[in-house]
Amino acid sequence: MKKLMMMAMMVVASATAFAGDSDAFKAFKKSFKGLGYAEAEALVKSSIDQFANAQEKAAAYNMLVDLAYDAFNKQSTIETENQLAKQMGQQEKPIDKELMAESAYNAICNAITCDQFDQQPNEKGKVAPKFAEKNAQRLWMGPRNALVNAGQEAVQAKDNAKARKYWELFAESDEAPLFAACDRGPQKPFFGQVARFAAVFAYQDKDMDKALKLCDIAMKDPEEYEGCLNLKLEILGNDLKTKEDSVKFIGQLRDIYAEHKTDGVMEKLFNMLSATGDQAGADKILDDALAENPNNFVALADKGLGMLNSNPAEAAKYLKKAAEVKSDNAAIQTYAGTALSVQAQNTEDPAQKKALYKEAIGYYDKAKELDPDRLNSSWGYNRYNAYYNYYGEDAPETKQAEADSK
Repeated sequence: MKKLMMMAMMVVASATAFAGDSDAFKAFKKSFKGLGYAEAEALVKSSIDQFANAQEKAAAYNMLVDLAYDAFNKQSTIETENQLAKQMGQQEKPIDKELMAESAYNAICNAITCDQFDQQPNEKGKVAPKFAEKNAQRLWMGPRNALVNAGQEAVQAKDNAKARKYWELFAESDEAPLFAACDRGPQKPFFGQVARFAAVFAYQDKDMDKALKLCDIAMKDPEEYEGCLNLKLEILGNDLKTKEDSVKFIGQLRDIYAEHKTDGVMEKLFNMLSATGDQAGADKILDDALAENPNNFVALADKGLGMLNSNPAEAAKYLKKAAEVKSDNAAIQTYAGTALSVQAQNTEDPAQKKALYKEAIGYYDKAKELDPDRLNSSWGYNRYNAYYNYYGEDAPETKQAEADSK
């Protein structure tokens, strides 16, 4: 009896150890044979909840990967053969670039989904992925590069929706765990740019959450960091309609500034605080920046401009310092001269008034030297006014300044 019980236990253990596919998965595989991609995809989606475990679900999605990759690889092979034929002056074969791009897209999407199931523990509680290594190896370079090329062709055809589709997947797949160990060296020259364009297209489509995510991805590229950070600020500040919107945006700016302490974020935060009436908070942003770096040009300029009318003498100190930091900036030279002119207008003492106008003329003349055509600074009338008050109405210097202002 004991012997029979032991034999029965061995049979059960053997059945468990060598358990095969579930009936649902067997039926699925039988139905899958011979299907085109669209039909196969529909079958997977309608059958997935019937499978016994994550491993069967991973296998089903990997069958879609195989189907899509085979279609991609067929067109890719023709493309390679055509390149050789062209070099040898031979006739090229017809190629279906749209099929090639769509197949690359489908293969990558399904591989990422496959990996999500493939990384789940099996019945024994162990994670033993079957498809990750092969899929990462075959999809990382060829199919992802095909997405970049397909997006470029879509842009040339003025099909921004399709360009966004391909470039968005290219950018987001970089963060997929499936491709974590892949070499990112070859994509480095263009990765950030592609991600940035995808973000722009998402922004144009009013898909703000996706646009922000793509900005964050693009910012990993140092070449795209500043541009994408500014784009992110624009997206967050878009369509502010209520006070609550502004308060929320200020909170987001504070979070971003804590992580990315750049002058662009600082200035945006300063402007928003000022616009919502929190001048003390706005001033503190600039004061903290100047405490950390007394030569912070943006903080100096914003601080000076903010008090140009209320306290021109104090404004002149900051704007003169900013003009010293960036001596090649015509606009800041003009603002420094303007602060001194306003200070002179408010001064009763004739000698001090004349001295301030003389100092202002020095900044206006520098602005004229840097920007003679006034493309970036409006020094013309203010300079003439300073000459008028310093030299007098009929002085030749004043007449020339008047002519220069026209």
